[in-house]
Amino acid sequence: MAMRKTIFANGEFYHIFNRGVDKRDIFSDQSDLQRFFQSMNEFNTIDPIGSIFENRFKDQNNNQLGRQASKLVNFVAYCLNPNHFHFILEQIENNGIEKFLHRLGTGYSKYFNNRYKRSGALFQGKFKSIHVDSNEYLLHLSVYVNLNDKQDSLGRLASKLSKSSWDEYLGKGDPCEYFCEKNIILGQFPSIDDYEKFALGSLEGIKQRKQQEKEMKGFLD
Repeated sequence: MAMRKTIFANGEFYHIFNRGVDKRDIFSDQSDLQRFFQSMNEFNTIDPIGSIFENRFKDQNNNQLGRQASKLVNFVAYCLNPNHFHFILEQIENNGIEKFLHRLGTGYSKYFNNRYKRSGALFQGKFKSIHVDSNEYLLHLSVYVNLNDKQDSLGRLASKLSKSSWDEYLGKGDPCEYFCEKNIILGQFPSIDDYEKFALGSLEGIKQRKQQEKEMKGFLD
């Protein structure tokens, strides 16, 4: 049975995710991770930008992320892991999500294939998407995505080749790398500390459910 195609609507929120083809890593080092992160911002514009490499020289006097006014989507949260990524996006332009993900996937794949002298697809088909159909779902999904690199079901430590919007939500890290529309989530809490408590409490529940699912699968196999 074929999966029903998501119809993206402006002003709605979506969980977007994908992974490397054959579960391969899509980031081999920090340079790859930073290039993908930069691409998330640079390709999020109505007008095509051409080459990120060439734009680097055009924008030497402007290092701020998120400088473009005409975006395709709003980022609510993200997490980049060695072999997959998660986004929460709000579409703000017609077909914005599909246009953005196409540019991101094509642009980064070209960079990666050129750097590592490879050819062919880097990602496992078209990105996957789930409509976020309630505010409660949105709040808990923000935790799942912000802390995705800290909930590995295999019990591994968070990879050094991971990056998420968690620090941005807490006001940590480099402010020049802030570009999420955090107030969509944080505006529902009295303070950042209250969101952090909510998130860490929810994370424990996520971990417990994953462990239960793992034990049940082992019992049924």
